Amino acid sequence: MDIIQKLAAEFKLRTGQVKNTVELIDEGNTIPFIARYRKEVTGGLSDVTLRDLDERLKYLRNLEERKEEVVRLIEEQGKLTDDLKEEILKAEVLQRVEDLYKPFKQKKATRASKAKERGLEPLAMIIYAQLKTEGDPLEDAAAFINPEKEVNSAKEAMQGALDIIAEMIADDPEITGEVRKKTFESGVIETEATDPEEKTVYDMYYGKNEAIAKIPNHRILAINRGEKEKKLKVSLNVNIDEIHELIAAHVIKNEKSIFVEALTETIADAYKRLMASSIEREMRNTLTERAEAEAVKIFAKNTENLLMVPPVKGKKVLSIDPGYRTGCKVAVLDETGKLKAYTTIYPTEPRKDIAGTEAVLKKLVEKFAVDIIVIGNGTASRETEEVVANFIKKNNYSIQYTIVNEAGASVYSASKLAAEEYPDLDVTTRGAMSLGRRLQDPLAELVKIEPKSIGVGQYQHDINQKMLAEALSNVVEDCVNRVGVDLNTASPSLLSYIAGINMGIAKNIVAYREENGRFTDRKQLMKVPKLGEKAFKQCAGFLRIEDGDNPLDATSVHPESYDIADAMMYRLGVDPQDIRKGGDKHIEDKIRLTYGERNLNRSVLAMADELGIGELTLLDIIEEMKKPARDPREDAPPVIFRNDVKNFEDLKIDMELTGTVRNVVDFGAFVDIGVKNDGLVHISQMSDKYVKHPMDVVSVGDTVKVKIISIDYDKMKVGLTMKI
Repeated sequence: MDIIQKLAAEFKLRTGQVKNTVELIDEGNTIPFIARYRKEVTGGLSDVTLRDLDERLKYLRNLEERKEEVVRLIEEQGKLTDDLKEEILKAEVLQRVEDLYKPFKQKKATRASKAKERGLEPLAMIIYAQLKTEGDPLEDAAAFINPEKEVNSAKEAMQGALDIIAEMIADDPEITGEVRKKTFESGVIETEATDPEEKTVYDMYYGKNEAIAKIPNHRILAINRGEKEKKLKVSLNVNIDEIHELIAAHVIKNEKSIFVEALTETIADAYKRLMASSIEREMRNTLTERAEAEAVKIFAKNTENLLMVPPVKGKKVLSIDPGYRTGCKVAVLDETGKLKAYTTIYPTEPRKDIAGTEAVLKKLVEKFAVDIIVIGNGTASRETEEVVANFIKKNNYSIQYTIVNEAGASVYSASKLAAEEYPDLDVTTRGAMSLGRRLQDPLAELVKIEPKSIGVGQYQHDINQKMLAEALSNVVEDCVNRVGVDLNTASPSLLSYIAGINMGIAKNIVAYREENGRFTDRKQLMKVPKLGEKAFKQCAGFLRIEDGDNPLDATSVHPESYDIADAMMYRLGVDPQDIRKGGDKHIEDKIRLTYGERNLNRSVLAMADELGIGELTLLDIIEEMKKPARDPREDAPPVIFRNDVKNFEDLKIDMELTGTVRNVVDFGAFVDIGVKNDGLVHISQMSDKYVKHPMDVVSVGDTVKVKIISIDYDKMKVGLTMKI
């Protein structure tokens, strides 16, 4: 198989484009670096496409390695034919390779292997050939009676031969493939309660069945969880007669043969004893793998959208981590996220000290000129929000408040990392600080938390943890590198996601910074222990230095392109100091004027040719000149702030509200509408048009207009529609 050609066809790319990209990957370049600084080589492939291509490349290489191994193993047995080798080498999926190898796999002692040891394989071949049309089937079997080999009768000989045939059927790759396909197309998953009298969250699956081909991924994961918790019994059922007919079409070659009846019974035995359970297991595994892959994809996309929520910069924040018995922890942060004060208030049960709470809040708000109050959405959030809203209204403050998802905050605050960052603070104060910083810079704060604890997926604890961790790590890496980080303020956690930098090097960077003072030049990175030339090439363009020696160090222009950027600025008469002042907004006009072209594209092509640089790279440099270190998060919907509060009891059917999408799953989206529990917009309520997946319509962080269509006051659940 030509892997390059196959990838080009699958991804609809040019062969040369794929070849160059694979070479970059094989050289050890990181995906963020390739996506940002090797656009000419890849033809401008995005980080998403590059990740997919890299994953597929690994699969195809693994497939080729397995093919070679299987060919070798069969050849060592002296059983490799040219036709078999050709079949193995042209296989396009691992499953097909394993099916072809199955007859040659070393097995434990089976009924068939014992029958072969007793010399019954020739009889099996006679029966399977089905040439005889007259006589007694046991006549041929009688010739194989051999007491020394424990074959004491013709009937025993016949049974042994049929055991060999049953294994031949079960090992046949064509039969296995067709049975598997038939099972997927017409099989049904049936679920029933382990204890029908017990009320569980799996009630909807009691006594249910659903076609394998149509069952949604989220239901597969729910059923798996119910089975694991021993609340559900799950079985896979197919039309056995149809399966027998399908196998018979391969096995029965002569309807007039005297062995047809015996072979028909053997087909039933082969399926029931040797195939059914393994194919059911395969099918369940396939469905689970498909569901897990989709869940990981959803989780990754939700995490990306959450990480790319725009930071609220230049605001002094008072953050509250709500609670009951132990009170609500309060932290005040300045514009840079530095802790200025912390305390505890008791606005909720059992103390319900409203007056004391308001007095503390008033003192902090006025002393530190607080701009925004942040409230975590966990326990006691609703009651705390009501107190805060009334406090703002009573004092006629212009400040607003917002609710922040606190998923993972407790994990972080109790972590070794948090203890290293703030050894003098208790766990709860660290948690309150984290909530405030999630508003000020979500990306910088959320990278400190294990991605699966961020809480924007479905069944994340039930799926393949290695696959989930790898996917989420890739997402965080792509987001961090897309935004870039300040080399002089970034934490080790943030730095560790920069291309080419691991946690060890990240800690070395911070240690170097603390010992030698702030970085003033990107080249100083080469003095950091264990950060060599290769790592420097990967990371340098993503690390920013504000007010450094070279204005370009504050941009995403890579040091390898500084000479080109300098030549470009000289050619256009751009003052490098303009980069420090927010960029040259007229640079495109200067390019047109310099090259005498009204058309910007032609002017850029002329400049690229003159400077000896690729057009795509030059366009990126021009964008940086125009608006240095532009933050891509600016394109995301802004954070919704509030100054009032709604009680759940205030909600009414047909009420229209504006909310923020907090989570997107297979069956819909959960929207924060200002009450304790998020409302659900089911996929059927997202649009009048057909919606294949909720992610085609909304993303985490989106601001949406919704209308209430159902309210369950007992369960505190709200049904919403976007079809307004």
